[in-house]
Amino acid sequence: MRIYICVALFIIMWFLGGCSAPVKDVHIPDDTYIITGKIKLTNSKLVKSELYDQYSEWKGTRYRMGGLNKNGVDCSGFVYITFKYKFGITLPRSTEHMARLGINVTKGEWRAGDLVFFKTGISDKHVGVYIDNGQFLHASSSQGIIISKLNNQYWQSTYWKAKRI
Repeated sequence: MRIYICVALFIIMWFLGGCSAPVKDVHIPDDTYIITGKIKLTNSKLVKSELYDQYSEWKGTRYRMGGLNKNGVDCSGFVYITFKYKFGITLPRSTEHMARLGINVTKGEWRAGDLVFFKTGISDKHVGVYIDNGQFLHASSSQGIIISKLNNQYWQSTYWKAKRI
């Protein structure tokens, strides 16, 4: 079913944008995501490897609200970039819209590549990507790109939900 949606979106984008319009210039609605199939998220070992590679490439990058590059990136931007370039999956840009995708995953049943969400304020949300052994990769507002432990008191108290794409 997903392949048919991807093909239909491609055809629509091609007709609307003309032959020379790059796909990146086409607006994708926030409640839509596209899978190009670079890596299947069911291959846990490969997903973990890609996530650790992403961490190595981005470690030290500072947090910047709205950022999407190594000069600064926010949490949803980092997840967006990670999924797009490591897994061939284009997610929505906002944490709120990412949280609407996929299937719910019970706490403790996480696997590499699952999105983990937190409510960090009255209306503030945070997202990261589960790696393994209770750890997740994310853009921390105080430390930039880091790997944190889900059993940390702060993350335990703000944990909201996990989703599998």
